[in-house]
Amino acid sequence: MPVRPLARFVRATPQVRAFALATLLPLPLLALGAVFGGWFAWGALALITLVTFALDELTARAAPDAPEGVEFPAANRLSAALGVAHFAALALAVWALSGAAGLSAASWVAVFLGFGLFFGQVSNANAHELIHRTERSLFWLGMWVYISLGFGHHTSAHRLVHHRFAATDDDPNSAALGEGFWDFAPRAWAGSFRAGYEMEEGLRARAAGRARINPYPIYIAGTLAVALAVSIAFGVFGLFAWVALAAYAQLQLLLSDYVQHYGLRRRIDAEGRAEPIGPGHSWDAPHPASSLWMLNAPRHSDHHAHPARPYPALRFGQRTPTRPVLPRSLPAMATLALVPPLWRKVMDRRVRALQQP
Repeated sequence: MPVRPLARFVRATPQVRAFALATLLPLPLLALGAVFGGWFAWGALALITLVTFALDELTARAAPDAPEGVEFPAANRLSAALGVAHFAALALAVWALSGAAGLSAASWVAVFLGFGLFFGQVSNANAHELIHRTERSLFWLGMWVYISLGFGHHTSAHRLVHHRFAATDDDPNSAALGEGFWDFAPRAWAGSFRAGYEMEEGLRARAAGRARINPYPIYIAGTLAVALAVSIAFGVFGLFAWVALAAYAQLQLLLSDYVQHYGLRRRIDAEGRAEPIGPGHSWDAPHPASSLWMLNAPRHSDHHAHPARPYPALRFGQRTPTRPVLPRSLPAMATLALVPPLWRKVMDRRVRALQQP
């Protein structure tokens, strides 16, 4: 690391240093696993899954909220670094999984799962952070992270649809009570693609002569360009690896959306307007290790209340009996959601308890 960025990192607040440690620590192990396989690959996977889960369970309470008004200038630098690291990691993962590294079958699985979890939980969370930034360079970096995973439309759908309609029937990414994840996922993917396009077209039509384009052609052409580049660089097996990694990352993003609003609905008044979104319309999770790993994405209700608030400043606040709080960490509950009967057994009674007057 050059001297100037290193000095800036040292001067960063303890909160940002903790996020940097949690998100960047697995990358050297993942890289070694991609090249050599074996214990490096399995060690990276264990760090991302078992160690994070154990730390969450041992602590199981939220880290202290940052004081109101504190600024985190190093947060954007970390997000930019993670955005750049994403592309390097994606190229390395595709290279290794294409067969060029000569990985054994077991090591191939470990490398796929380890990198897939990084893309699905860190890259997705970081891209989400970047598309909420006002600096155009940061916004475009987040958009291209999504494009590289075949999910460019999320840049529009999340900001223009989800933030406006979350926890209502008008949001494709808010799951209804009793809806299983495997029914939700294709509906949410297609619904958010259409809804985001319609919102972008509406904004373009209302631009009244000002230059504004619908970015959907960029999303689609960008994804096709990435697929072509992967095919040229790594061959057909590389293309297969990229498609598999992108699908796995998309699955995790959809799981996050599914878990974080499952069964929660805003009241609709007589004129069809939804009440303002509040803490009762998102499932939060206090678990500190996965919160650091996912850039505070589990503090979801505060993000909806303050979309522009940087991730180190997101607040968990007070836990009350009427507040939706997940019984386990967000990654653990996302894993449970893959088995709908078990998910409903754990979550439906909690939703109904919140609905009681």
